Amino acid sequence: VQLQASGGGLVQPGGSLRLSCAASGFTFSSSKMGWFRQAPGKERECVAAISWSAGRTYYADSVKDRFTIFRDNAKNTVYLQMNSLKPEDAAVYYCALDPRVYGLGLETEYRYWGQGTQVTVSS
Repeated sequence: VQLQASGGGLVQPGGSLRLSCAASGFTFSSSKMGWFRQAPGKERECVAAISWSAGRTYYADSVKDRFTIFRDNAKNTVYLQMNSLKPEDAAVYYCALDPRVYGLGLETEYRYWGQGTQVTVSS
């Protein structure tokens, strides 16, 4: 299984970024997908996750109404649209995949991880 995250970069506060994560080597359409982030000195946290059918989503309280997770099963890709970015959103963002249906927002319930992509929010 390979997960390739991209789309990170430097953005000013209030700006937007869209992260993408392309998956291969697994039945993407039957897997839950999550975006996690880890800032220096902090624990890794789930910011958003989506079930295989996109019928269920999870958002951390800190990103609700600003971030949107969505997936395109035809392209084996999950996206994280991040709007109204704040300096505290700066972190390395990771995508993760797992075939089990439970534990949408739980780090321990994701078996496969991609490399991170850095998001920097600064003026």
